[in-house]
Amino acid sequence: MSASVSARPGGSDRPAISIQGLVKSFGPIEVLKKINLDVHAGEVVCVIGPSGSGKSTLLRCVNLLEEPTGGKIFVGPDEMTDPDVDIDKVRRRIGMVFQQFNLFPHLTVLKNLTVAQIKVLKRSKGEAEKIARENLERVGLAHREDAFPAQLSGGQQQRVAIARSLSMSPELMLFDEPTSALDPELVGEVLAVMKGLASEGMTMMVVTHEMAFARDVADRVVFMDGGYVVEEGPAEQVIGNPQHERTQAFLARVLNPTAVQEGDEFAAPPTGEIDAPVLPETALDPYRGGHGGVI
Repeated sequence: MSASVSARPGGSDRPAISIQGLVKSFGPIEVLKKINLDVHAGEVVCVIGPSGSGKSTLLRCVNLLEEPTGGKIFVGPDEMTDPDVDIDKVRRRIGMVFQQFNLFPHLTVLKNLTVAQIKVLKRSKGEAEKIARENLERVGLAHREDAFPAQLSGGQQQRVAIARSLSMSPELMLFDEPTSALDPELVGEVLAVMKGLASEGMTMMVVTHEMAFARDVADRVVFMDGGYVVEEGPAEQVIGNPQHERTQAFLARVLNPTAVQEGDEFAAPPTGEIDAPVLPETALDPYRGGHGGVI
């Protein structure tokens, strides 16, 4: 049932991300079942599906926040699953934005953006601040550099988190449901920033429940359920004219929930959906982007 995302016309021949036969288990529960997926440079790939389908676990495996049980993952030419690879070096090329903002509450916005640049990339304070201010400008928050996270709205905090990732000069960005913790009125400002990044050619892999964003911005959409890639293809096809009955059922519930009634063929969850497993304690570490067991 697994599928592979191929390069869009004019894209790079070497995938920016190549996932080959990926398996991930938590104890006896197999969460990811031989996933094959390529994302090419400049592509935006959105991953959709019901809760418990393995979407977030897939994303966290890409930069080894979760260690795969089997299979291989490549980021550019580097195999992340090779025991001899310099994981920290490869991770520096990957930006990741989580459901929770994970900002340092005791640091100003500007310092949240400079601390990793100085400590990890060894940039000077002046260079780090220059880059931080450029990225705050990109997300529309240049005027809040002296604010503390508690003084910002949720949408502003998530935009700061995006700017922080951009300040590390990543080659690609991973987004794990970046709007799920936001009030509805704040979602648009974060999606607008992400849409801008897509228009600039940033390679992006996005786990999302925002179907309008996926339809309008993604080059490809991947639908997951039960630990499998069930369907993938151009956004207009997967969202506008899904071919698999499980994709059809999911989108019917998401796009028109008031139409789903008891007895309707779409009212029951698709077969194969699994419950979220109990994650190890390391998954709850805020500095590793823990989010309380959402997969």
